[in-house]
Amino acid sequence: MNGKTAAAGIDGEAPGARRRAALPRLRIEIDPVRNESPWWVPIAAVVAALAVCAVFIAANGMSPIAVYKKMLMGAFGTKFGVTETLVKSIPLLLCGIGVSFAYRISFWNIGAEGQFLAGAMAATAVTIYMPDLPAYAALPLMTAAGIAAGGFWGLMTAAPRAYFQVNELISSLMLNYVELLLLDYFVFGPWRDPGGLNFPGSPMFTADQSLPTFGRTRLHFGLVFALAAVLLYAFVIRFTRWGYELRLIGSNPEAARNAGINLNRQLLLVMLASGGLAGLAGMAEVSGVAHRLMYGISPGYGYTAIIVAWIARLHPLGLIVSAFLFGGLIVGGYSVQTLGLPAATSEMLQGAVLFFVIAGAALGRVRIRRAR
Repeated sequence: MNGKTAAAGIDGEAPGARRRAALPRLRIEIDPVRNESPWWVPIAAVVAALAVCAVFIAANGMSPIAVYKKMLMGAFGTKFGVTETLVKSIPLLLCGIGVSFAYRISFWNIGAEGQFLAGAMAATAVTIYMPDLPAYAALPLMTAAGIAAGGFWGLMTAAPRAYFQVNELISSLMLNYVELLLLDYFVFGPWRDPGGLNFPGSPMFTADQSLPTFGRTRLHFGLVFALAAVLLYAFVIRFTRWGYELRLIGSNPEAARNAGINLNRQLLLVMLASGGLAGLAGMAEVSGVAHRLMYGISPGYGYTAIIVAWIARLHPLGLIVSAFLFGGLIVGGYSVQTLGLPAATSEMLQGAVLFFVIAGAALGRVRIRRAR
């Protein structure tokens, strides 16, 4: 045996190769699972968002504890703060219920912002073209117009998906921008108040065109709309045949189709309801809070409602709690301006919460294990 053969071994393998081959090789396997993420995932997402945002707050030379305390007291520490939090919760809850209807069948409606604006504009149109109606006629007509306009804008997303397989993420997002441009056109153009000193807004609503308030607060009758919508949502989902069909479509659309359920019809109905609720939120905001249609009437209620629905996991009671907490987050964001931070601090928190909620939901649907 020459030196080369001795070095390589009897079968031609290098010394130590057989020993390395005998060592177990480890790899990570990721298997999809059908189970929902645990109940504590939304809570952990909120805690993680607060921790991450605390780093940025500290980087600005502020104490995160002082900032969070200021937000908490500004939103929940006084009667005024609580009522303002409830005022902000109304559109969040109505839009959150709307998108929850769509998410029940795995239809990703992110167009609640445009549907909200459509409802606000339709309600304002009643005040512009029928200004002399009494309250008993004006308010119901404004409510019906807001619901109808929001529902129609929802159908603008549902119909292309049902009949032409257009992705609803793209269409609903683009329709938001279309509605924003329509809002700009009306408040800067034909509906602009001639006595408003060039302010981009419609004439102020009269008392007959404004929702009644509770006491001397800004809390308005839209709260009744929101609570009634929650009860209706819970009843429909849990106790009606339509709710059963929606749950079946969301869990297994192929089984629903084989059971004789018309998926396109259900899609149109769901988006009619989803958009109608967001349109009702727009009507309540323009009639109960702003009392006029104006530029920037929504600080992003339709987008925040997506986070509200995800945090609540589409549960009726969870929607109430989530909307109230995010309403407090908006109000608390205004209060931290006295500390030198911008009100956009609350938007940073909202974005962080959404990121961690989606990440937690994604991780909850996979199983990571070590395999040899």
